[in-house]
Amino acid sequence: MPATFSAQKQQLYLVLSGIFLINALLAEIIGVKIFSVDKWLGLPGDLTAGVLIWPAVFITTDIINEYFGRAGVLRVSLLAVALLLYSFVVIFATTKLPPATFWLEANGTDPAGRPFNIDFAYQSIFRQGLGIIAGSLIAFIIGQLLDATIFQTLRRLTGSRLIWLRATGSTLVSQLVDSFVVLFVAFYVFGNWTFAQVLSVANANYWYKFGAAVLLTPVLYLAHYLIDLYLGKDDTVELQQEAAADVSV
Repeated sequence: MPATFSAQKQQLYLVLSGIFLINALLAEIIGVKIFSVDKWLGLPGDLTAGVLIWPAVFITTDIINEYFGRAGVLRVSLLAVALLLYSFVVIFATTKLPPATFWLEANGTDPAGRPFNIDFAYQSIFRQGLGIIAGSLIAFIIGQLLDATIFQTLRRLTGSRLIWLRATGSTLVSQLVDSFVVLFVAFYVFGNWTFAQVLSVANANYWYKFGAAVLLTPVLYLAHYLIDLYLGKDDTVELQQEAAADVSV
């Protein structure tokens, strides 16, 4: 294999992995906020803030799967799990640090002049975020395994045709599981939600992901086009054949 192609291949995997990892980490950090879709867009339902950027994760997953196979997806998924665990430890440790007196005093009131405990707010947000991370780790592993497996199964059935089918199909099945598991663990097991609230938000999250997966299909084809330009058509076909055979990166 030419050295240039080998270097391009590694750079492509690095870039895709970086996009995957930063969006996965951000989704965990911001996922603690639940916002009203009704107040924002006039549509029914409540969503976690993390779900807004989660489509970037599953689109990147499908692109990695297309060019680097199931092994490539599992490799970056395990790295993501390790980094999320590291984040979990660091965030938990910082919530245990004693607050500086001047910091409490300087932030002792909100803009309306009402008493405000910033250390309590910090702990409330980030410790709830820990539940998100714990739930996501479980859901993430299950979801990624399902996504990678279903994607490759559909690929074997369709060959190089119907990119949209294997990408969308794998995402819709894996995210059905992910949407429920993450909220159940984060907010029912570690939080104070009722099971009905978990089902309600999980349902809204899933249908958002469903819509996003369909709407982002053109992005998938654009990514394929750009990768073809970057690697060259012949090298792209070779890389896809390796991925179909599940050859390691």
